[in-house]
Amino acid sequence: METRGVSPVFVGRKAESAVLVEALRRAEEGTPQAVVVGGEAGIGKTRLLEEFLSVAGDAGATTAVGASVELGADGLPFAPLVGLLRSLHRQLGPELVEAVSEPTGELARLLPELGEAGGPHPGGVDTLDRARLFELTIRLFERLSQRRTLVLVLEDLHWSDRSTRELLTFFFRSVHRGARAMVLCSYRTDDIHRRHPLRPFLAELDRLRTVQRVELARLSGDEVAAQMAGILGAPPEASLAAAVFARSEGNPFFVEELTVDADPASGLTESLRDLLLVRVEALPEQVQDVLRVVAVGGSSVEHALLARVAGVPEAELLSALRDAVGARLLVATDDDGYRFRHALTREAVTDDLLPGERARLNRRYATALEADPGLIAADELPTRLASYWECAGDRAKALPAVLAASVAAGRRFAYAEQLRLLERAQELWEAAPDEVRATLRPAQPMWGYPAGEGPDGSGSAGGPVGWVDLQAEAVVAASLAGQYDRANAICRGALRELDEVRLPLHAAWFWVQRAGMAEREVRRDGLQELHRAQELVRGLPPSEVHARVLALAAAWHSVQGPSPEQLEQAERAVSLARAVGATSTELYARYTLASLQADAGDSAGAVAEMRSVLSTVLDRGEVSLLGRCLVNLTAVLADSGELRESLIAVTEGIELADRYGLEETKSWLQANHAFVLTLQGRWDEARSALELARRQARSPYSAHVSRILTGQLAVLRGDIDAAREAATTVRAKLSADRVRTSLEIELARLEIDVALLSGEPLRAREILSSARSALQLGLVQLVWGLVGSAAMAEAESRGMPGADEGRPEAVARIRELAGSLPRNLPIREALGLLVDAQLARAENRDSPRHWAETVAAVEPHGLPHHLAEARYGWAEALLAAGGPDARELAAEQLRAAWETTRELGAAPLRERVERLAQRARLDLTARPEAKAAPEPDDPFGLTPRERDVLGLVAAGRSNRQIAEELFISPKTASVHVSNILAKLEVTSRGEAAAVAHRLRMVPLRPD
Repeated sequence: METRGVSPVFVGRKAESAVLVEALRRAEEGTPQAVVVGGEAGIGKTRLLEEFLSVAGDAGATTAVGASVELGADGLPFAPLVGLLRSLHRQLGPELVEAVSEPTGELARLLPELGEAGGPHPGGVDTLDRARLFELTIRLFERLSQRRTLVLVLEDLHWSDRSTRELLTFFFRSVHRGARAMVLCSYRTDDIHRRHPLRPFLAELDRLRTVQRVELARLSGDEVAAQMAGILGAPPEASLAAAVFARSEGNPFFVEELTVDADPASGLTESLRDLLLVRVEALPEQVQDVLRVVAVGGSSVEHALLARVAGVPEAELLSALRDAVGARLLVATDDDGYRFRHALTREAVTDDLLPGERARLNRRYATALEADPGLIAADELPTRLASYWECAGDRAKALPAVLAASVAAGRRFAYAEQLRLLERAQELWEAAPDEVRATLRPAQPMWGYPAGEGPDGSGSAGGPVGWVDLQAEAVVAASLAGQYDRANAICRGALRELDEVRLPLHAAWFWVQRAGMAEREVRRDGLQELHRAQELVRGLPPSEVHARVLALAAAWHSVQGPSPEQLEQAERAVSLARAVGATSTELYARYTLASLQADAGDSAGAVAEMRSVLSTVLDRGEVSLLGRCLVNLTAVLADSGELRESLIAVTEGIELADRYGLEETKSWLQANHAFVLTLQGRWDEARSALELARRQARSPYSAHVSRILTGQLAVLRGDIDAAREAATTVRAKLSADRVRTSLEIELARLEIDVALLSGEPLRAREILSSARSALQLGLVQLVWGLVGSAAMAEAESRGMPGADEGRPEAVARIRELAGSLPRNLPIREALGLLVDAQLARAENRDSPRHWAETVAAVEPHGLPHHLAEARYGWAEALLAAGGPDARELAAEQLRAAWETTRELGAAPLRERVERLAQRARLDLTARPEAKAAPEPDDPFGLTPRERDVLGLVAAGRSNRQIAEELFISPKTASVHVSNILAKLEVTSRGEAAAVAHRLRMVPLRPD
């Protein structure tokens, strides 16, 4: 009877196969799919996936497989991803390279075939965060899936490294709908003990509705008999089938082993390990020796390396390998190597070795690789060499190897694995002799970190890495891996051990890292830690650490506004960074200085400097600075009233952020996008932008901001429930601790708006009082928004029970706060006039002139809701004052405000307009009577106010005379004139007058 090692018949698994086929169908329709297959060792996970991949390939899908690689207790960083990319490159070639389309060569570090790998960061440290690498990877797979269905398989997740697991979680959460992609993963359930690192990953998957879990059960008795029939070529005897089923308990791999090797006459072996070793021990001793060498080498072993370690003539080695393959114990790999057909057999062979044998074989592997590194792929060399030396028990050799592996892991962006390796190096440190430590590699360059410290703690520049340097590298790795709690703990430990008197620059560097991590926690600003760093560098000679401390201090204090002290501090930071050649820090400080200049009113100069810094950042590949540049530029343009330019900058910024894989930056840009769109009255577009911002948010801070902006939009539309939910949700997450200044201001404004809509004016006063301690004049636009809401609350609460008591004091506080804010730009002047008018209204002393000036100031800026609010106030004041034409002018303002609120969907303001019109018996639907003479033609899109100004320009009036005649400020008149010149496409007032008269755009004036 012929026997086969593997049954040609795929037995059972109909339900599981149906799940996979259905997932493939959905993927083909554009719904990304993720399926995780679990089961005990030998249960048939690989066979199921192989059968499915055959089906997917026949259906036209492109398939690729990558597997985790076991090295001792740890997996090779990103091994499954590298395997996938290598497989896709073999199949797609240039198409894959073209699809990468990222300019800095990050993915090429994982697979050199993708192009030229990016060099080190200009500042000396790779600060590419995981989110960016993950984003680049997901976007690559999405682009590939546009032309075909993509099926990606990652096997053996129980051996996977943390970075791979985090990449998978990112994929499951972030892949865009429309991508024809399917990801399949497999893992061994019997390996997942209570503290196994895969367990929290699986728990996370259970919370994702986008991921399906498939658990493979053991085969039934009938299925075992069918599998045996396939192996034997004929149905087995009933007694043998029953015996095999009983002994294997339905595990397909054990069924194969028992079917091929069991002798029914002699019975079945009792020990599982003995069962797995039956076929090994039946082979000649020489073949068994080779199998032991392969087992120690790892998941797979290259032929050249195996030949070197086995130490037998090539002919004997080939003969032994041929016997092992023929016995179905080994299989050949695609890269000219060998692996055990099943991991269980490898584990049994390894476990059968004596400790000394295992250590000796690991030493032979390490020695062979040191003698000839070209025996294996360069990207695997550092990690495998470190693993071999550690398993050999040679700590003196292991320490430098582990340190080299940590550098390699960082270059591959596997920061979690880099941290683990650095922690292992710390464990090996004390056991390594001094002569070994004296020959270690130098400390890795880190942004702002002082020159390397020697093993004796002397801080010798350029010397071998020291204990403090190891701590610093671990802090950077932990931060880049997103393990901020761990990074903070390492910082605290380093600072406890450091002699701050002898090594003040090192201590200052660690305090700066703690300051940055405190800020990331959202609830703290890190100023306490930063102040300690400033104390340590005070009086020391200029250094890169000093420059970085000064630059960060300038950025932190910039929220206090553009005082002479803050401007001087920012200028000193720029000068010091330039003097010590810290270009990255200099660019950072220049951007801070530009932000302060914008707050001081020089928005044109600030924007020009910001664009210059952005250009340099792009030229140098300073990706770590790019997000700040893109986000703050759009914010400064919006704060300056350049709303159209801000939207253009948002579009360009999103394109760059997408190109460089900056997903968190895209969230901030979308939030700024929504902010501007809300000001412009494009609320449906703003809502869509906020949905994108929330989906792309990668930090609590950006998620909170998007939620607050969503609440503010709900306020404008009158959706009090949605607004209250947004406010309470964010406050609940932040109430336990101190919150970041800008977040407190935005949240307080939303809470005041909710209190006003809820009829709780006293609550609004309490909120403003609580928020005053957080107010910083460097956040001008945000504070103006808060003050505007507070002023509106006082004006609208007149007559409410209990609101009149205490109003004079409340109005005085708001007026004092408004008086401290700059009005050095036209849009700030307009917002200030609106606040002034509302406060006067709250005191019942506003006048039509107040509101006429406010309407004229607001109108040029394209703020429809603000303008409608001002028109409402003007109409209310006109009706209260009375006089000739008051009702007609009030009706005109109310109709304009009503039309705007209807177009916007601004229910609260629309209802107020309608109530006022009803009280005054004004018909909002009636059209004003036609004038005797038609308005002159206007082909240039001038507003009515701009036509008034153009008429006065044509009459030769100066800006001051125009302001006096139209009851507006000279600055507002200047804005109108500038807008008119731009729309007429002329360069002077004389040309504008000539065009107006020639085209009869203004009526002839008698004077």
